[in-house]
Amino acid sequence: MTNSTSLSYRDKQVIWHPFTPQKYMPEPIPIVKGDGVHLTDMNGKSYIDAISSWWVTLHGHAHPHIAERLYQQARTLEQVIFAGFTHEPAVALAENLLRLLPGNFTRIFYSDDGSTSTEVAIKMALQYWWNKGEKQRNKVIALRNAYHGDTFGAMSVSDRSVFTQAFREKLFEVVFIDAPADAGIDAALPGIAYNEVACFIYEPLVQGAGGMVMYDAQGLDNLLQAFHQHHIICIADEVMTGFGRTGKLFASEYLMEKPDIICLSKGLTGGTLPLGVTACTDTIYQAFHSEDKLKTFFHGHSFTANPLACAAALASLELLQQPSCLEQINTITAHNRQFAAQLKADPSLAHAVKNVRSLGTILAFEVITGSDGYLNSISTDITRSALEKGVYLRPLGNTVYIMPPYCITVQQLQLLYDVIREIVAGIAAK
Repeated sequence: MTNSTSLSYRDKQVIWHPFTPQKYMPEPIPIVKGDGVHLTDMNGKSYIDAISSWWVTLHGHAHPHIAERLYQQARTLEQVIFAGFTHEPAVALAENLLRLLPGNFTRIFYSDDGSTSTEVAIKMALQYWWNKGEKQRNKVIALRNAYHGDTFGAMSVSDRSVFTQAFREKLFEVVFIDAPADAGIDAALPGIAYNEVACFIYEPLVQGAGGMVMYDAQGLDNLLQAFHQHHIICIADEVMTGFGRTGKLFASEYLMEKPDIICLSKGLTGGTLPLGVTACTDTIYQAFHSEDKLKTFFHGHSFTANPLACAAALASLELLQQPSCLEQINTITAHNRQFAAQLKADPSLAHAVKNVRSLGTILAFEVITGSDGYLNSISTDITRSALEKGVYLRPLGNTVYIMPPYCITVQQLQLLYDVIREIVAGIAAK
């Protein structure tokens, strides 16, 4: 029995892996090292991490700049309660984010991950109206096909899907609308009393876990403008789209209308440690700035503003703003567009591939096989085939996508494209 087999066996005796059917689960691959775009297993085989390990690893694995900052911080201050205390990494990170965020944000609220950042945003918006004495404004609007996390508030504002089916009766009521085209608010929301609506939450331009669905920027701009006219709080969930993924630092930069609250996580720390951020405007904050203690925002986490995570985030932001990193994002964007055009134009793939799309460092398409959706078993076959060729892909059902670390080279990108083309050609030949 090899060490690799032994570790996989031990894992299957004690570990419950996320988003993974447990019966007939494939053997988990023991990873012992990360370096740049590569993950290396116990047998020495390396794989290009084409999805940045669930969209978090911006600059590549084990980046020395982030590692050094973590080391320095760990020797100084590793954790402190954030109710009544503060520390330099948290303050410096907030200052940096407020300078970069698209909009008029004035306050940063820290939490633990993407799901909790959206929980904070929803609670913030609902309590804003409660604090203002307008308790009838308690309706929440979200987009169909949305996914905002796995905690109960985040599930409630996510579309009713395989992710939420077992909990449907426990989720609070939400008004779901289609992702906007050019329609105005009245077409999108017939019969809604706007003075009963507290907030609208959305993933700007790309709905990630829903299948990398991309939608119209102008339509979203129109909708946000209409919502703002009715004083509806707009919450941008940029957990996935933030920090350059769409080609701009934030997807909201494509829009004229800016959100009132923005949620961040995933790439925030360069994929090194979990950290969530919910930023709000001064208008939101002032509703909680009161002598009435009942208007306090009673929310927090044991690891709120963890110094190690904040230090990693500061290091990642430094890397992100370097001209070389921004140039890499542009390079990936251009090559993705080129490859998307090639896939669309290839007649041999016409009956195997549909809806090819790209935005920034994200490229996606559907494989035509069976029904569309997350439960399509073609994902397992594609992952297995790609791993054999030295690439890690994890399709969302029959939606194949890539979202590589920014350090990927043109040669590595081409290898990635070649593997995808070979796999799709194999499907087309069946």
